[in-house]
Amino acid sequence: MSLRLYDTATREVRDFVPVEPGTVSIYHCGLTVQSAPHLGHIRKEVVFDVLRRWLTHSGYRVTVIANITDIDDKILTKSAEAGVPWFAHAYRYERELHEAYAALGCEPPTYEPRATGHIPEMIELIKVLIERGHAYAATDDSGDVYFDVRSWPSYGELSGQRIDDMEPAADADPRGKRDLRDFALWKGHKPSEPETASWHTPWGRGRPGWHLECSAMAQKYLGTEFDIHGGGLDLRFPHHENELAQSRAAGHRFARFWMHNAWVTAAGEKMSKSLGNGALVSEVTKRHPPRAVRFYLVQPHYRSSVDFADSSLAEATAALARIDSFVDRAARLAPGTDAGPLPAAFVAAMDDDLGTPTAMAEVYAAVRAGNQALDAGDAGGVKDALAAVLAMLDVFGLRADDPVWASGTGHDLAPVVDGLVSALLAQRQAARERKDFAAADDVRDQLTDLGIKIEDTPSGPRWSVDPGTGRN
Repeated sequence: MSLRLYDTATREVRDFVPVEPGTVSIYHCGLTVQSAPHLGHIRKEVVFDVLRRWLTHSGYRVTVIANITDIDDKILTKSAEAGVPWFAHAYRYERELHEAYAALGCEPPTYEPRATGHIPEMIELIKVLIERGHAYAATDDSGDVYFDVRSWPSYGELSGQRIDDMEPAADADPRGKRDLRDFALWKGHKPSEPETASWHTPWGRGRPGWHLECSAMAQKYLGTEFDIHGGGLDLRFPHHENELAQSRAAGHRFARFWMHNAWVTAAGEKMSKSLGNGALVSEVTKRHPPRAVRFYLVQPHYRSSVDFADSSLAEATAALARIDSFVDRAARLAPGTDAGPLPAAFVAAMDDDLGTPTAMAEVYAAVRAGNQALDAGDAGGVKDALAAVLAMLDVFGLRADDPVWASGTGHDLAPVVDGLVSALLAQRQAARERKDFAAADDVRDQLTDLGIKIEDTPSGPRWSVDPGTGRN
């Protein structure tokens, strides 16, 4: 089957047809770099990384643009509280975002534009909207420019709302607005704000509104029509609704598909800094292996919410270890095996709106078949299962031998671990040969406590990772 995706705008799963055959253009909203990223932020990065990998595997040339919002009300407020320049504050958390990308094995975007680098494009877009009668400068000499929502009859189409049913934002500034629901395209400079956080325009000094930034950057790098616009579900309204309205009002076709991933929740509530329940990526990856954190975020369907709990991450860690155990055992019997053809059921699942739960079930099925082949001494069956598992893990970005998962020193730890375990097994064997069974049992117990399963075979001891044998 051909790829089908759920389109938030039409609220249906439909065939994906790109603007240009053989290429896919994606824009997804990056982080407002006000603070460190938590799992709720980074889930979107993992979802779109898997989408990109699947499209690439399917033969498309993929361009991904993911912006950085480096000027914003919250950035100005938090930098002032911290006593540092706003741009230094933003850059600090931009670096942390990049570290979180890398920690979870996400490929960097094709390009990652910053909002502050695209002020001329934003000013030009405002001019077009004013000329077309969809925007106006406030008459109170504030320097503010607003989008006139009532000038655009389709406003609300993405979120399925009617203008008259919408409540203005609780913190909406009514100065100079024709309608309280009109949103800012440009914000006039205030005396309390740093002069460096403003730029000259025909309407006075100021800075861009959040929604304007993304429309201008998407157009610059992907043109007036592109394939997929995405982000977290919380961005659907008002951010993406406003992007869509201003871009269409400017005469652009804009995005063909809108994709939104569901939230990561904590105790049933959306993960956020304001709730105080944010699980920072930098902290979670200290308690759990980064590959396991990615595995935890990949398994559920992207439109399903994920409730964060350390116990769930521990389960994901154990499940991934069982997959790794098979791969390690199979690679010893079938060395040199690499990724092979993907199972048809896996392909069908991924083509059906990125059906990762069904696709992951195919990984488990291949591991079971491979373990059965190992027990039966079926070398051909082991090789086929291993090739399938490696191919599927490739798509998910979860292959243990991918250099992205190497240690911070840049070295693969697998040979080191294998050498250490082998040395302990040699000590155990030596103890058994001198009939010091207490010492031999002690070595075995130490390995068991570390989650290492030992099998004594006619050809010697064989070990594998089995967290179920370790201490909790």
